[in-house]
Order: sequence, then C-alpha cells, then structure tokens
Amino acid sequence: MLNAFSFSGGFSLYAARGGAKSVTDLDLSEPALAGARRNFALSQAAPGVAACHHDCVRGDAFEWLAAKPVRNFDLIVLDPPSLAKREAERARAIGAYRQLNADGLRWLAPGGVLVAASCSAHVSAGEFFGEVRQAARESARPFTEWRTTGHAPDHPATFPEAPYLKAIYLRFG
Repeated sequence: MLNAFSFSGGFSLYAARGGAKSVTDLDLSEPALAGARRNFALSQAAPGVAACHHDCVRGDAFEWLAAKPVRNFDLIVLDPPSLAKREAERARAIGAYRQLNADGLRWLAPGGVLVAASCSAHVSAGEFFGEVRQAARESARPFTEWRTTGHAPDHPATFPEAPYLKAIYLRFG
C-alpha cells in the first residue's frame, strides 16, 4: 500500500490493521513521517500492525509519482492537502488532480485499488471526480468505480460552500 501525502500515517495504520503486508508512507515533511513512525510503534499491540512492514519515504509526492515506477502497489491512497485554497487557484488545481492521479496510476498493480481524495473547497465534487475518471480512462486500463463519498454524518456540511471533502474509489484491471 502506498499512502501519498501520508502526514501521520492514518490510512497506512488502517491498511495494516486490515491485513496489509507492507505500507509505504510518502510525505515531504520529516516531522510528519516521524509521527507516522511513532503511530506505528504505538500500535504494535494490534496483530496486523505488528506483522506489517512499514516504510517511510521523504519526498515531494508529485515529483516522486512522476518518476519512473520502481515497484507496484496493490492499494494507493492519494489525499493531498488542499490544492485550491482560493478561487484563483481552482483551474490549476483541477489540472493538478488529473496529473497526480495519472501519475499515481502508473504505480498501481493490476487488480489494484486507487483511492483519490480532495479537501479543496474551490474544486467541486463533480470537477474532482471528473478529473480522476478522466485520468483513469486515459490510462487505458479497465476499471470499475466502486463509490464516491463526501462528508461523514458526524461532519455535516450545512451551507453551500461547506462540502469540501470528497473521495472516489476505483479498482483497476
């Protein structure tokens, strides 16, 4: 499993608890990766975490994913920080989401799952999902869309600008 923009490794811990044999946290921030290492160490009582190999890679996820793949991952989570903090950044962010997912897909093993997420309030769910789907189509790999999600019930979005969380789950042939 590859957890790009991993921060403190939350997705990686869930994957390990769920039976992942190996997880890789990728983040630009060394303090974030130190937090991921600490979280794995604190979670060793969970059998899945104890049995899971945990790697941390310090690097710019955009650059790392754009490089030639050196291995494949069965599960890739792409959950960058907001790419459009202002409306003026919206168009650039939309293109960045497509490129990020296209690059990420090159690292995905046959039969693998891509989880792409966005917390950019200025990029709508329709725009984000459209870019991820377009990257998937351009990969020329068969894929199935499992689902899309937004805010959880315990995180209500009660005004028009509020629904900024979105994720899409795709399985590739």
